[in-house]
Amino acid sequence: MVCGGFFCTKNALSALNILYVLVSLLLIGVAGWGKWFGMVSSIRLVAGAIGVGVFLFLVAVMGLCGALKHHQVLLFFYMIILFVVFVMQFSVSCACLALNKQQQDHLLEAGWNKSEVTQRDIEKTLNCCGFFHLNNVTCAASCFLHGPPSSCITCSTIIQKYTGEELRLVGGIGLFFSFSEILGVWLAHKYRNLKDPRSNPGAFL
Repeated sequence: MVCGGFFCTKNALSALNILYVLVSLLLIGVAGWGKWFGMVSSIRLVAGAIGVGVFLFLVAVMGLCGALKHHQVLLFFYMIILFVVFVMQFSVSCACLALNKQQQDHLLEAGWNKSEVTQRDIEKTLNCCGFFHLNNVTCAASCFLHGPPSSCITCSTIIQKYTGEELRLVGGIGLFFSFSEILGVWLAHKYRNLKDPRSNPGAFL
């Protein structure tokens, strides 16, 4: 059987969804590990990461079951969901790669002001106080707790050093997975229209 036939397409689609299952379990595990060891105390952030992981796991299981059973309905909904995810992820990835420094600073400040829990996590992890200005009221950084507040630097000074690189990394990873998703849509569409050579020749697909 040449590659591109029924079994080759089935194995390729199954392998792709096994990869998605592993990525989803890794995402859930990293989020749980960060919460368990106190690296991240924001419930919303952890819940969001776990939610994305569970969603990806369910989509991957749907695609895997559809591939193994050649189930037309599962493959149809798998294609629709994966295409919607592709459009959203491709858009976000392009936005991450296109943001300039001013837009990055605006988004970082908006995210900083949204959650005090996240502020404390960043201050504790990066040993800094405040975003653009030193916070002399409360600060979780060790430089503030064990030394003069003037010895602390603002968190924006540290974060801005890595923001551009991290956004390019996130955008690149997002683009990679978005193209793997469109590959999954193409494989599922092709696989749905292939006849199982082991089935009755007169039967429907």
